[in-house]
Amino acid sequence: MAVNKNIFFREATLRICGRLDLKKAMENTLAYIKKVIPADALHIGLFDPATSMSRTIVRICPDHWPKVPRSFPIPEAAVPRVAEEWRPDFSFGILNDAKEEEACIQELIRIFWPENVSVLRTRLIMESRMIGMLLLAAEGCNRYDESHAELMGMLNEPFSIALTNALQYEEIVRLKEMLEEDNRYLHKELRHISGDRIIGADFGLKEVMQMVRQVAPLESPVLLLGETGTGKELLANALHAASPRNGGPFVKVNCGGLPEGLIDSELFGHEKGAFTGALALKRGRFERADGGTLFLDEVAELPLSAQVRLLRVLQNREIERVGGTETIAVNVRIISATHRNLEQMVKEGSFREDLWFRLNVFPIMIPPLRQRSQDIPALLEYLVARKCKEMKITRKVHIPAGTMEFLRQHSWPGNIRELQNLVERGLIQSQTRGFHSGLLVLDMPRIPSLTKAEKHLNTSDAPFLSFDDAAGRHIRKALEKTHGKIMGEDGAAALLGLHPSTLRGKMRKLGILKKEI
Repeated sequence: MAVNKNIFFREATLRICGRLDLKKAMENTLAYIKKVIPADALHIGLFDPATSMSRTIVRICPDHWPKVPRSFPIPEAAVPRVAEEWRPDFSFGILNDAKEEEACIQELIRIFWPENVSVLRTRLIMESRMIGMLLLAAEGCNRYDESHAELMGMLNEPFSIALTNALQYEEIVRLKEMLEEDNRYLHKELRHISGDRIIGADFGLKEVMQMVRQVAPLESPVLLLGETGTGKELLANALHAASPRNGGPFVKVNCGGLPEGLIDSELFGHEKGAFTGALALKRGRFERADGGTLFLDEVAELPLSAQVRLLRVLQNREIERVGGTETIAVNVRIISATHRNLEQMVKEGSFREDLWFRLNVFPIMIPPLRQRSQDIPALLEYLVARKCKEMKITRKVHIPAGTMEFLRQHSWPGNIRELQNLVERGLIQSQTRGFHSGLLVLDMPRIPSLTKAEKHLNTSDAPFLSFDDAAGRHIRKALEKTHGKIMGEDGAAALLGLHPSTLRGKMRKLGILKKEI
């Protein structure tokens, strides 16, 4: 049958390059080629001379033909022959009868093909470099001749382009998966660095963590309230990690740190050329958080104009990039946080009431450190260990006697962040002084100013008490008030803001017996 080579080349090329999915493209190509050339199967593979491994890229064959592994070693005896043929100057080869081949090649043929098969081999070359091998196979012997090899030789370039594109796409997918894996690892490490374990979850933050566990599995917006430095971002991370969205991204937006002119671009993205300096398309934080959680930190700092646009996105769950006309659906869960009184801001007109209602579905108030002084020992121990690791301090650090009581009496206006800074500063000073004693040198914070009554007592003629005597009197007074009860909500430990075991230890140290009370 006479074949119009131009038509054959055009029709085959359209099918080879007509689909991004290489397997689908090759199925279409084989269906066309078999009308012109004997072909029951098509196989594209790679050979690595360094490892003598063969790799299957795509294989289309009848179901009853041998199943070829995706990657397998070439039989040792056949490696020299395969390596010799894996050269750009070896353009094609015809095998019409496997019985005429060497035993080692017959062994290799049995891996790929059934008995009594003819094979036409075409090398796929790009820029004088061997990139793969294409094999056509037809049942029966002596099915191919030079005319078939010539026709397949015409298709070397389109097949090579298709294979190159497929390999590049495969590499992009691999790198994307690596990036996602790295992202998950770094996100896990970030949570670990920022405190994978929430200190005080069973004590000062017990009620907060109960609320976190209640709302985490839901889609409801959460508003985290509390003073600066109380750990709002850490709790936002905990909410995301405990939610069904934990496999998606966790994207933070510091609303107070966004210049007013760039808020829309940061939140919603922009198209190329949308404004001066927009040299490329940029995806905003909402798009990047799609399928995950968007954390709007310091949300009260958004100007009213940005609040209007944010409200529209929260209502419609769709955005428009700056300079764009296309509406983009987004699926994000909103967690917001602020240290300011939003209700008061609504009354003053500086925060939109409708936006407040949207964000304030499930508010969680995080207590300041001064209200959870029972957590200070555990926090101090954790922060010292973490900072020693960061600063590569291997020597054991001891907390000086009396430090804990002093820390408990401080008002901590900067909360945990202030305590963290105090620990870091103390470790630096300890290093500077040689660390001979192994004690942590803390530049102790000031105790809040005394009341007028306290100042009057201090100026009286009463003798000045030692620290232990004053602490002993304070503990006895608490025990008297609770009738000797130590544990429980109405016990002396709760009244003093101490853990019961800590209080008992102090009583033993000071020689206080319950029978005295």
